[in-house]
Amino acid sequence: GRTPLAEAALMGRQYVVRILLERSDVDPNKPDYNGRTPLSWATDEEDNTVVKVLLERKDVNPDAPDDDGRTPLSWAAEKGFEATVKLLLERKDISHDKPDNDGYTPLSWAAKHGCEAAVKLLLGLKDINPNRQAALGNTPLLVAAQQGNTGVVKLLLERRDEEIIADIMDDYRSTPPLAAAGEGHDEVVKLLPAREDVQADRPNDGDQTPLLCAAECGHAGVVKLLLERTDVDSKRRNVWGETPISAAALWGHMEVVKLLVG
Repeated sequence: GRTPLAEAALMGRQYVVRILLERSDVDPNKPDYNGRTPLSWATDEEDNTVVKVLLERKDVNPDAPDDDGRTPLSWAAEKGFEATVKLLLERKDISHDKPDNDGYTPLSWAAKHGCEAAVKLLLGLKDINPNRQAALGNTPLLVAAQQGNTGVVKLLLERRDEEIIADIMDDYRSTPPLAAAGEGHDEVVKLLPAREDVQADRPNDGDQTPLLCAAECGHAGVVKLLLERTDVDSKRRNVWGETPISAAALWGHMEVVKLLVG
């Protein structure tokens, strides 16, 4: 289980934390059953007072990974706690782009959960690889697009130090536009194909295009956006022989069928 120090850190009890740290028999880095240290648990609280207290000590490891390979920075980035992320980034002994056991970096977690402030801070660092692929080939842009985090997608596309590969494919050959289209994220779909390096009609392993995915799922707004483009084939078939209109009809998406017919 968790040590008294870890429990106090999790609850944000700064005075208890200070008292415990004064004892010579208290290990400030002792992990719990999940491998999380007191500092790791302290990042779960938006109030970063305990984080400050722990980081004041030179014997606290600010980069200790838990059993899933996640560091305090990874947890703070996922939560979107900007002040805590800033505090951790001030330390020289932290790896900013450290992947966890599934290959997700702090930037990946912040992008997935739409934490724009954390994404902005991390993108400002020179040692960040914004195109790093995690499990199944997911990149920060791909997970942000899939979740419909428009603000994060914008921030990533504006990155200049290391150009974002906006049309990168995961292990299933799915791209950010396809991921966004399948989830019905109109604004993201509008952003991505606007770039010259993005193919709006690029299919995945099953020859599913963004248009076909959107039609199959009944996302009329996305279908309308894609039909306005001259580089999208509205009659393209997937490996099962389905077209956008047949897929929409099969699932009863009549608004989409009307758009495709008209």
